[in-house]
Amino acid sequence: MTILVLENPELIAKAVLASGFNATTFPAQTAEAIRPHRMRFHYSFNKHTLESSDRAIIRQHAAYLRQHPSINIRIHGHADNFGAEDYNRFLSRLRTNAVARLLIEEGVCESRLLTASWGSARPFTTPDDRAANRRVEIEYLTSEMAKAL
Repeated sequence: MTILVLENPELIAKAVLASGFNATTFPAQTAEAIRPHRMRFHYSFNKHTLESSDRAIIRQHAAYLRQHPSINIRIHGHADNFGAEDYNRFLSRLRTNAVARLLIEEGVCESRLLTASWGSARPFTTPDDRAANRRVEIEYLTSEMAKAL
């Protein structure tokens, strides 16, 4: 077996054109956004700001939502069980609003976003696993589901 490695871009371009490649007849690839798989974002103790890596994933969610206008989302905010429940509900609302605000800044219509702030009422794991319970979760909804809620 013989492998030919070409490191000359001009030579490669000439070979492609000589083979009959025509960019105008090549089917255009769509830039369709793929729905990100990551739906859960965790926070540090007593924090409601997103880390830059989380912001990047939420921007991917925004791109997907812009391309699929019939889909709505529900943003669930949670807190751990440390401290008073009133404060935990307030903190979970700040977390929910941070995600919603970023989606809106990225062009998602506010009417497509539903929010719920649960405080520490719905732990992801045991209440003692505080780090896992400080989170925001995104739930995708069809327009029919969103109207029912």
